Formats: sequence, C-alpha cells, structure tokens
Amino acid sequence: MTLYEIIFKRRSVRKYDRTPLDEKTLNDIRAFITNTRQLQGQNARFDIVSADKVKGASAPHYIMSFCPPGDAAYANVGYVLEKADLYIQSLGLGGLWLGFGKQKEKESGFCIMLAFGQSTVPFRTSEKEFNRLSISEISNKDNHLAQAARLAPSACNSQPWKLFFGDGCVTVRYFGRGLTQMLLKSKMSKIDMGIITRHIVTALENEGKEVKSITPKTSGKDFEIEMIYE
Repeated sequence: MTLYEIIFKRRSVRKYDRTPLDEKTLNDIRAFITNTRQLQGQNARFDIVSADKVKGASAPHYIMSFCPPGDAAYANVGYVLEKADLYIQSLGLGGLWLGFGKQKEKESGFCIMLAFGQSTVPFRTSEKEFNRLSISEISNKDNHLAQAARLAPSACNSQPWKLFFGDGCVTVRYFGRGLTQMLLKSKMSKIDMGIITRHIVTALENEGKEVKSITPKTSGKDFEIEMIYE
C-alpha cells in the first residue's frame, strides 16, 4: 500500500512479536528516515535503537528523536516521524507513538519515540473504526485533504487543530480542547501539529500537487503551519 492508503488503514499497535527485524528491513527504514526532508531550518536527529534502551519496552525497535526546544522543532519531529510511521506500516509492521516513553540512559535533546516491529494486530478496515472529531469540527471545508488530516493520530487523541483552506493554501492552527490540552500544549501538541501536516502533504502529493513551502509560525501563544501548493 502507498503512504496515502495507509492513512486510512493505520492503527496504533501495542502488542508486538519481540523478535528483532532483519537487518535489511532496519537499514531500509533508516535510509527512509535519512532521505525524508525536514522542515526548512530544522535538523532533528533520529536513531533506531533496540528494546534494551527503553524503559518498559514492549516492541523490539524504537526510533528516538532529538531536537532543540521550540514549536517549529517539535512540529518538525512530528512531520518526519509520522512519515516514518506510515512507511513502517506500509511494510506490514506495527507502529506506536510513545509520548511518555522513557530512555534508560537519558540523552540531551530527546523529544519523543516511535515503537515498531512485527505484530499480528490487523489494519483498520473502515474509517468508522477511527475515533475522531467530525470534519465540520476541525475544518472549514470537507475535501480529500481534510479527510486524510482528520485521521491523524495525536497525544491522548486530543486533536488540537483546526484547518483553513484557501486558494493553493492550507493552514493548520493550534486549537486546544479541554484539560488535556493544558497538560500537552508545551510540546506534545506541537508534535501533533507536525503529524497532521504530514497527512495533508501526503494527500496533496497523492493528488499530484507540488508543495512549494511549509512554514511554522508562532505569535505569542498562537501557533500555525501554512502549506502553499500548486
């Protein structure tokens, strides 16, 4: 399946076969991450590590991300790692964002990790299996881009965003909802903003559109990501 098709099938997997993947598969995933373009001005680091590097590990492998603090830096991590998540699941493997995952040995700049490995947990078969807000609650338009964006995963399924469509432009704005967002807004929600941006970009590319720019913008407490395409 393509990355776009996986958007409508993916699942957060919590049960894994602990057998390590073969080295070719791991090298393919490493190469995919290395070749994934980061947001302009960002240079996060991503390492694949084994379960012995993670507290309470349930999967055989983890992608660790590292970046400096900042809204755009966190969004960039979400943007890159969600593409890795889609790719991993396109290989028939399971993946899981671990917002509260912990390293056994702390490293400076650690941001978040993604678990992955073999799993017998099946893909979703219908969009009805997703527990998400309706299109009308998150977007000013209902189209293919909004439908793909709606299915993006987020910390505690908080879905902290609103979409605004213009001529050749999509803007995702941070929109916290309830007590959960008070706890998550400093970092997790910015990672989530990068995740939904990846879904929108994947949908645009599936339609043959060229994404000209992706610009994170912070103004006071407001944060948004603007995508220009043609």
